[in-house]
Amino acid sequence: MDRSVRTFLLSLLAGALTLASVGYARAAQEQDQQQDQKSQSRKASKTKQRSDNQLKKELESPYKKWLDEDVIYIISPEERHSFLNLATNEEREQFIEAFWQRRNPDPDSPENTFKEEHYRRIAYANEHFPSGIPGWKTDRGKIYIMWGPADEVDAHPTGGNWDRPMDQGGGSTTTYPWETWRYRHLEGEGLGENVELEFVDPTSTGEYHLTMDPSEKDALLRVPGAGLTMAESMGMADKSSRFSGTDGTNVAAGPGGRSYGQGQDEFSRIELMASIMRPPPVKFKDLEALSTSRLVRDQVKFQYRFDFLRITSDTVLVPITVQIPVRQLSFQEKDGVDSASMNMFARITTLSGRVVQTFEDTLRADFPVALLQKSLGTSRIYQKAVPLSPGLYRLDIVIKDVNSGNVGVENTRLAVPRFQDDQLSSSSLILADDLQKVSSKDIGLGQFVLGDVKVRPRLDQTFAVDDSIGIFLQVYNLKVDDKTHKPDTSVEYRVTRDKETEPTLKFSIPADKQPQHGEEMTLESRITLTSLPPGKYQLAIAVTDNLTKQTITPTTDFTVKPVPAGAPQGR
Repeated sequence: MDRSVRTFLLSLLAGALTLASVGYARAAQEQDQQQDQKSQSRKASKTKQRSDNQLKKELESPYKKWLDEDVIYIISPEERHSFLNLATNEEREQFIEAFWQRRNPDPDSPENTFKEEHYRRIAYANEHFPSGIPGWKTDRGKIYIMWGPADEVDAHPTGGNWDRPMDQGGGSTTTYPWETWRYRHLEGEGLGENVELEFVDPTSTGEYHLTMDPSEKDALLRVPGAGLTMAESMGMADKSSRFSGTDGTNVAAGPGGRSYGQGQDEFSRIELMASIMRPPPVKFKDLEALSTSRLVRDQVKFQYRFDFLRITSDTVLVPITVQIPVRQLSFQEKDGVDSASMNMFARITTLSGRVVQTFEDTLRADFPVALLQKSLGTSRIYQKAVPLSPGLYRLDIVIKDVNSGNVGVENTRLAVPRFQDDQLSSSSLILADDLQKVSSKDIGLGQFVLGDVKVRPRLDQTFAVDDSIGIFLQVYNLKVDDKTHKPDTSVEYRVTRDKETEPTLKFSIPADKQPQHGEEMTLESRITLTSLPPGKYQLAIAVTDNLTKQTITPTTDFTVKPVPAGAPQGR
């Protein structure tokens, strides 16, 4: 090989080595850049998390509680981050208003049924799912608040004997208390049709938690020789093999191997748990607030009242009740029926003039011509329950008689109280002329319904001697014993006649007759008035928490009158 050829080959080899070294250097540089980007991304994420945590600490208490209690399960991470970075309370108020409006299913309506339903769910969870902690903090409460009532509930509150399905090995065992909730359809990534969730109470204290393992309810799982599957009872399988699975459960193998049900392998179960814990998707966009008009005439007289019931420590349910006497209305006769129609409008505003809530409805009164005169002593009653934050508001109520054009206006101060977390407290004490349980499908729905009870207040608090008084009261912040997981309360009713000191009527509710409850108790009682002569009275209910030695005594006045001759019945 001559010198020129060797020189050419050496040059070619040197070039190749140079290109390779450049390529390796470039690849190494790109890899370093990728690692730097990942490191910077992790640092940015940690910085954002620290920043959000710091901003959260700086939030004023009402807004912090709104974020951590009221909407903790339904606010998206992006919304949460945006809220934490707001600078003023005015911006936070605007954000909260927009937050609810984005979720309003009927943007053209002044009512926000999503918001009302959300707070109804919180109230229901607090009443039905407490277990030493408020119901909204429990797994069942969380799922109920996020996704609403299940379409089907298979409840086993005392556990007991259970026959396993064949895909879990068959055979019988004894279980802890457990429930299965089935939703026919849930909107959201990773959800869809026939979503089943199982809750187990392995301590039998009412503390149900969501589980991915159907064997967790098996009370005999770790008892040798007990609660065997069919194969184990015939000696064809060893019970210890249940603990050797790699799918995160202790389910026994069925004829086709270990199973959790169709489409529910360990990956599907993990995806379901992740999806069910995500905030429900937001369907509606930001919309402009509706404007309201002013009405200034005062020709229709009517009564109103408002009550206060705690939903969370920073949200209060305010039922606003309006009653219009029939004799105030103008009637028109058609086809033998006298009819009156009333348009009602109400508006709640802050002291700065910001509209918090408006609602309107049409009320009717229809009587056969022959019965109109007898019905003039009755009334038409309407109620709207509104969730509000503690604070001072202005309430405007307007009633317009459609037939005559007459208008009645009431403007009043609405002071919504704050229920402190560490103090025994109660709702308004409501005296009702209609107090009854509602069916499960009507819980929280319709006028006068508070949870699972219909409570129609008597606005003038005047009852005839042949009436009975329905009494409704909720008590909050009862202490729960660490050992028994139950509160210890004493409840005494006292009815005292005007200007007297000794009660005319007094009775207590024994502990075993008190409603089952955690830190919140709902009292629903009736008092017949036949033993009380006409006159003015005061009702006091003394509730004592025997664990904290705190006592509250909410009171209210009422009047007993004789039954007038020929008085019409009903309202």
